[in-house]
Amino acid sequence: MIVKGKYEYSYSNINLREKVAKRFRKFSKKIAKSHSETLVTIMDFFEWHGFKPNDRFVDSILEEIRKNRKRTEANIAILRDIEVNQTKPNNAMLLSLFGEKIKEEKPIRIEKKFAKKKPKEEKQIEITVPKIRYERLVDKMENITTDFRYVLEKTVKVKNSFGKDYLRLEISKEELERLKRTLKNL
Repeated sequence: MIVKGKYEYSYSNINLREKVAKRFRKFSKKIAKSHSETLVTIMDFFEWHGFKPNDRFVDSILEEIRKNRKRTEANIAILRDIEVNQTKPNNAMLLSLFGEKIKEEKPIRIEKKFAKKKPKEEKQIEITVPKIRYERLVDKMENITTDFRYVLEKTVKVKNSFGKDYLRLEISKEELERLKRTLKNL
């Protein structure tokens, strides 16, 4: 529908239910000046983010997060590098200018080729353990070995005709949960 002198572009009609049209008019007032601009904004949003209105919104967001995870990790690595190589040395220089002592941090990881080997002490220190504690440790060790033997007895090698052979554990879920609990309680 073209109205002479009022608009520079042509219009087309779309049939909508009355409730939907009223709801869209209210929504459109919040978003843009005209209904056309509102529809364009909505369509751009869905196209830009790769969302489909009929899909579950949460699933679409999770897919976007997975796609952007590598970018996020790269940004974090860059920020950490900036912190280590730029911020900390600058702070150390400022502190040294004002006469404050700088805390020397020990490196978290030391390369093997630079690690200093400690000389072996000629005198070995004897470590004594109370008898009760020793007996408890022996009992725990016996329990672990019996459980391990049980698991090994219930393990069966399965030969696969197409792929690699594999091991199958033939115990019930209750037995598996019991073994997990005993290991956790140690």
